[in-house]
Amino acid sequence: MQLGISREMSDTSSIEISDTSSLTGTVEIRNDFLNETNGSLQRYAKKSHQTSKQQKAFVSLVTPAYNEALILEKNLAVLCSYMESLESEYDWEVIVINDGSRDSTGECAEAFAKTHPGVRVIHHLQNCGVGQALKTGFEHSRGDYIITLDLDLSYSPEHIELLMHKIRETGAKVVVSSPYTKGGKVSNVPWLRWVLSLWANRFLSFASKSDLSTLTSMVRVYDANFVHSLNLRSMGMEINPEVLHKAKLLEAKIAEVPAHLKWHSQKAQPKSKRRKSSMRILKHTWAIFFFGFLFRPVMFFILPSLMFFLISCYANAWVIIHCWNQYRLLGLHTPFVDQAVAAAFQQSPHTFIIGGMSLMLAIQLFSLGVLSVQNKRYFEEVFYLGTSIYKSTQRNSQREE
Repeated sequence: MQLGISREMSDTSSIEISDTSSLTGTVEIRNDFLNETNGSLQRYAKKSHQTSKQQKAFVSLVTPAYNEALILEKNLAVLCSYMESLESEYDWEVIVINDGSRDSTGECAEAFAKTHPGVRVIHHLQNCGVGQALKTGFEHSRGDYIITLDLDLSYSPEHIELLMHKIRETGAKVVVSSPYTKGGKVSNVPWLRWVLSLWANRFLSFASKSDLSTLTSMVRVYDANFVHSLNLRSMGMEINPEVLHKAKLLEAKIAEVPAHLKWHSQKAQPKSKRRKSSMRILKHTWAIFFFGFLFRPVMFFILPSLMFFLISCYANAWVIIHCWNQYRLLGLHTPFVDQAVAAAFQQSPHTFIIGGMSLMLAIQLFSLGVLSVQNKRYFEEVFYLGTSIYKSTQRNSQREE
């Protein structure tokens, strides 16, 4: 084959070709190759798109169990049945934490797990509390998202889909179910527990400067990577506000969904088969006040200091009035004011004592409030720094593996 090539001095190059039939065959081969390559790339891209579209989120359900043998098998069956209805959207697992139960909770859970491959059981040798049970569940979970819920299903399983939709829609790190927000509902809860729970959450919401209406609810969903990065210390129910407190320190997004809290009545059952609540109200109430202090310690000092300051102003105003009256009785020409003060003290010593003591308390509490604000700032900086170091260490260890 002979090729004749001439280059012209212009912006466009031209090629003169002889033996065009041979070249046409070459071009056709190249076109076939390119078409086949493009077709392969399109099929690969389409397959990759379908694979990513079909990839499902992995959800870990963590439920603590303490002396729940009477309801465990039935409620786990309801929970698994509901999760099976969501298998087109999510892969899932259920982690039951037997928290040192004294009844047959552990044996019932193990028997149930043998017939349900999606259920795992982890045992505590002794009762460690809800907080430790949840931390154990977090440690053993394998999901992209972690949902914690009560085994008594006082929040129905339908809340799971609602929580998952909210966290994936908003990109939040924590989504809390709330019966006290707009659209929420409470049913069959004893009046005293309802009042204590409602006002405890209002107190925590005020202390934390939060828009959340519920900070103590255990039924919530976590971003797994986020909750694994937290160093949690609480052993009891106070772990729920602790997580939100540390999430706020890290400026993580927190969302809320309306929920229906419904207690199941046990009046129709004999006393021998009625479940007993393991929640200790006084201990839980103290934990609420403690976390209110952590959220906003300044209000525990500044507000009382303002109250004592107002008392001191009232008492010291009367001190001035008594001194002026005694000064007038002694005669305005008297050069010694201390005689008038001494006479006023003899007349109303309690006014001087209350005014002085309340003023000292106001000053001391105000000083403690200033120090608490300073210490809170230091704690936030140290916590943020520690969390950053922990995350960096985790990433480095994953890369080495």
